[in-house]
Amino acid sequence: MRKLLLSCVLTTLSVLALPAAAYQSEEVIVEHNEVADNIYMLTGAGGNMLMSSGDDGVFLVDDQYTQVAEKIAAKIKELSGEEVRYILNTHFHGDHVGSNSWFANNQNSTIYAHDNVRERLSQDSDFNAAGLPAITFDSTLTFHLNNDAVHVFYLPAGHTDGDSAVWFEEANVLHPGDLFFNERFPFIDLKSGGDVDGYIANVEELLNRINDDTVIIPGHGPLANKEDYQGFLDMLKETKAEVDAMKQQGMTLDEAKTKGLSEQWKDWSWSFINEERWITTLY
Repeated sequence: MRKLLLSCVLTTLSVLALPAAAYQSEEVIVEHNEVADNIYMLTGAGGNMLMSSGDDGVFLVDDQYTQVAEKIAAKIKELSGEEVRYILNTHFHGDHVGSNSWFANNQNSTIYAHDNVRERLSQDSDFNAAGLPAITFDSTLTFHLNNDAVHVFYLPAGHTDGDSAVWFEEANVLHPGDLFFNERFPFIDLKSGGDVDGYIANVEELLNRINDDTVIIPGHGPLANKEDYQGFLDMLKETKAEVDAMKQQGMTLDEAKTKGLSEQWKDWSWSFINEERWITTLY
């Protein structure tokens, strides 16, 4: 039975704003929420994870920071009795790929990602080579495992230049990576191929692929459904329109930040992407 707890509030202790060393790993608690049969949302320190278990092994979407790898592994062992066989990275940011090396070295996990994820990680001198994706793809990838067809598809120029979304067809569960920051302004990594218009187009594409019964595990924020994702898209479009209007009026970036967005968007500001930073991204 699907267990969809849309009112849950995540206790994520670290987000993109914090380097991995900025928190104490002993303080992190890895929580789980079963959203469909043998499919779980896992939270801890970093981006939300998805775990699928069954006869074909454990499939994990993203794996947070390396400091919490052992806690993630322990939670997965508790839920499934197994180690991680497959890992899919939705993009290259450290709060989604930080435990790659630990799982590759300690559980012989095979890591999959878009071509651009491996390319960016391979250029990072601080990233352990053992954690590089062993199998990459340029467009789509399908896993047939645990009685489901798991569709992975590349969405260009959005959050980064290497974003993938993961959809479990039978269970009707979507993990869009950081193409969804539920109830908060998103981080769009403009220095790594991210693009505001592309981000909006990617969200629209994902919305067209799902239905009202789809369970969504966002990259950050609480469990969601299609209505929540549509509300996120509305925010993107409306705040962009507000900033575009300021630019057309000849306002400088500083003047736009001073004016701010409409009052209805105040609650979307958070520790990493506050209102001023979101305006800067849009501007």
